[in-house]
Amino acid sequence: MTIARGSVTMSSAGTDHLAAHPLVDGLTGLGQRLRRLDARRPWLFDAAVVAAVLLVFCAPDFVRHSDDRRDLQMLLYHPAPAGTLALQLGLVLPLFWRRRAPTAAFYTIAAVFVLQWSLGVLLRADVALVIAVYSLVLRVHPARLPWAGLTVAAALGLVAWRVSAVVSPWDALFFLYSAATAAAALGFAIRIRRAQLAALRDRAQRLEIERDQRSRLAAAAERTRVAREMHDIVGHSLSVIISLADGGSYAVGGNPQRGREALELIGDTGRQALAELRRVLGVLREETEAAELHPQPGIAEIGALCERIRAAGPDVVYRTAGDVDALDRGVQLTAYRIAQEALTNALRYAGPRTALDVGLAAGGERLQITVHDTGPQPPEHPPPPAAKPGHGLAGMRERAALYAGTVEAGPRPGGGWTVRATLDLTPLPAPEGRP
Repeated sequence: MTIARGSVTMSSAGTDHLAAHPLVDGLTGLGQRLRRLDARRPWLFDAAVVAAVLLVFCAPDFVRHSDDRRDLQMLLYHPAPAGTLALQLGLVLPLFWRRRAPTAAFYTIAAVFVLQWSLGVLLRADVALVIAVYSLVLRVHPARLPWAGLTVAAALGLVAWRVSAVVSPWDALFFLYSAATAAAALGFAIRIRRAQLAALRDRAQRLEIERDQRSRLAAAAERTRVAREMHDIVGHSLSVIISLADGGSYAVGGNPQRGREALELIGDTGRQALAELRRVLGVLREETEAAELHPQPGIAEIGALCERIRAAGPDVVYRTAGDVDALDRGVQLTAYRIAQEALTNALRYAGPRTALDVGLAAGGERLQITVHDTGPQPPEHPPPPAAKPGHGLAGMRERAALYAGTVEAGPRPGGGWTVRATLDLTPLPAPEGRP
């Protein structure tokens, strides 16, 4: 096992050294520059291919030289230079359109190839047929390839028949078909590689889009959560402060002690609200220290919440049933926020002289939260202006929905208002494959 790991490491290191070699790096950069140039001027590369084939494979046909295969030379036909040039151009010039119109270029070259060997002419420019096969396999729909394959087989069969007097037909067919198969295999390999690279690029783009979408969704969810927390904290605290300030302003003339108590309660409520705001906003800062964080409120803090509401004027009765303190912290936070919102709404709309009944009952797989108020009562002083309807009920329903719960709110018989929320305490099923 150690040897295998060492071998893999050496192989990887060798590959890294090869990739970092100056020659490989230079060739890679040259290839990238050529691809960019080809993307800007594709005709330039096509013209270069045609010029290279003319220079390398066509020019030697005009050079007279001795050939040891006198029998093959005597068997084949040697046209005039003009005829040779015409056949060469007919084979090579269609390569200029091999990328834009690969099917037309292939069949044009195949037709000239068949005409040439029908006349018994041997040309080095026949390499154009191999290039055309490669381009056709690389670019056209696979459904068209069988017909092209039959065309190539027939054309090469004509060549084998023409040279059968001096070369075995089977040997000729083996060599010719091997060359055509190699060209087709190269086209398939490059085509598959390009498809894989395109799929990888598409997958990378989709993953990047999904990552951005997840980031935006997470940011939207976090903004919603912070906005909900801010609404609960600010709405509750300001409602209590406003009620205390109104009560203190009317009591300051006849009962200075009561006015002083109202001011102290305003200060305590404001400081507590400020601390909660710092806790909520602190999570948005990367520099937040652990010492500045405080636990989220739970059911244990509902008693203190009722005391603050009671200090603002209403008579509050708070009762619990069942082991509510053993509930999950998330359930406790949801219960606290729902009770806080219901009490705040009761204070805002029913006024400081209403009576409130708050109850929490945990039993079986349900937690029920109920808040009753007796409605507005005849005041000793004019009530504050009624607040505009907000998003409190919608926020309570959103919180309850996290635990498959419901929230019902409406007038109660005999006057007043009732808010009743039910949370599902059933634990979520574990994912498959996990206990």
